[in-house]
Amino acid sequence: MYQHEFTCNTPVDLPLGKIVCVGRNYAAHAEELNNPIPDEPLLFIKPATSVVPMAQPVHLPRGRGSCHFEGELALLIGERLTDANPGDVPGAIAGLGLALDLTLRELQSDLKAKGQPWEKAKGFDGACPLSPFVKLDWLPDWDNLTYTLWLNDEIRQRGKSNHMLTPILDLVAYISEYFTLMPGDVVLTGTPAGVGELLVGDRIAMGLEEDWLRCETEVV
Repeated sequence: MYQHEFTCNTPVDLPLGKIVCVGRNYAAHAEELNNPIPDEPLLFIKPATSVVPMAQPVHLPRGRGSCHFEGELALLIGERLTDANPGDVPGAIAGLGLALDLTLRELQSDLKAKGQPWEKAKGFDGACPLSPFVKLDWLPDWDNLTYTLWLNDEIRQRGKSNHMLTPILDLVAYISEYFTLMPGDVVLTGTPAGVGELLVGDRIAMGLEEDWLRCETEVV
């Protein structure tokens, strides 16, 4: 059973809400999948039932084609945001974490080709492993955050917030124009280039900055 927590195993007194995700927020990732770069943030939602603790093993869905990893920076919302301005956003972010946006790539491609929504490829049970969150009792430099994903000890993704097409504070404000963000909701800010297929036995590690947060999991 998933429950938000801060690092050092400190529980967060917030319910698990929706997971609002942004697609193609890094140009290089859009290009690696031969997707056009959007003119504005491309939003989709994962249900709360997709969330599992990243400390648990990743269970690959069986018989649904290839499952790809997409490492992302995650934001834990601590205060309600509706039609917010970017200046309203920092005080409403309670924590920084890491996430895997697991994607059934063949199914997603088939749904896209038919002009249908992606939810079956992105929102299945277990599709959103989340790390603990670093509690924000200070304001980080939102435009200079870095995180890394290792697959079997090899660096596969390195995300830098200054490479995002829509910066973090602008992105959260934009989301709040369409979906009210509630305490306990999580925002996934997009994935950089380097995504790929997961296989049983793979080991995944993710790190935020040099020493803010590190988490590991394995694929079963």
